[in-house]
Amino acid sequence: MKHQDFRFLHRLRVRWAEVDMQKIVFNAHYLMYFDVAVTEYWRTLALPYEDAMHQLGGELYVKKASVEFNASARMDDQLDIGMSCTRLGHSSMTLTGAIFRGEQLLISGELIYVFADPATQTSRPIPPALRSLMEGFEVGEPVLHTRIGPWSELGPDAQRVRTAVFVQEQGIPREEEWDAADQTCVHAVAYNRLGQPVATGRLLEGGVGVGKIGRMAVHRVLRGTGVGRQILQALTQAARQRGDHTLRLSAQRTAEGFYRRLGYQPVGETYLDVGIAHVDMEQTV
Repeated sequence: MKHQDFRFLHRLRVRWAEVDMQKIVFNAHYLMYFDVAVTEYWRTLALPYEDAMHQLGGELYVKKASVEFNASARMDDQLDIGMSCTRLGHSSMTLTGAIFRGEQLLISGELIYVFADPATQTSRPIPPALRSLMEGFEVGEPVLHTRIGPWSELGPDAQRVRTAVFVQEQGIPREEEWDAADQTCVHAVAYNRLGQPVATGRLLEGGVGVGKIGRMAVHRVLRGTGVGRQILQALTQAARQRGDHTLRLSAQRTAEGFYRRLGYQPVGETYLDVGIAHVDMEQTV
């Protein structure tokens, strides 16, 4: 197996607590590395695992795990863990993993999962939507699509994401989350292949040639996977199409780095909005 055999690779560094006196990784930790990679695999498929399995009416249970050792990882090694779905049966699936140090294959593994009823743990057929998603991902199909439209079309899905992020997670009062601007601005919502809304944002008019992006929200499980970038790109394209030359936004300070990487620069000083530190940012489009 080689790096190029995997569409998905997760990178980690070996920590002190994972090695023995000879600075060699304990054998049991390789299964933990594979488990971390499986979690990241679902995130890469834009699946909030718990929400997705609830919608699919089942749960995935490990039936068998096997590991083949070729060489040891050591303290401070930077490892790449590849994960690929290599078989989808009637009710079971096989995920094949590999751990690399550079181009050297250290460990290979195979994890067999069964899709089952969570109450009785009896097997069920893999749902067609999950099968289609996994097969599509492995051949390079996109796992997300983004819709642009008015509140009348996208409101319920945008509201679902914003409620989860701003009201339930961040504790912002409901009455401060919704305003009249929702009815007149442009909204973007990203959906995964199960049709679940996982991110949203909106574009307002901030003056002649100026667009204002706001209410950017991403499902907490999928942050860092590029979903927010897709929302921002969709809103930026909408702004360009209507002739805007400048985009402005009010960023939570914890998200400032995200916006900087996408070309936004801070303007002014930090201030509080609904009790959360923010900074204004803008860019020319």
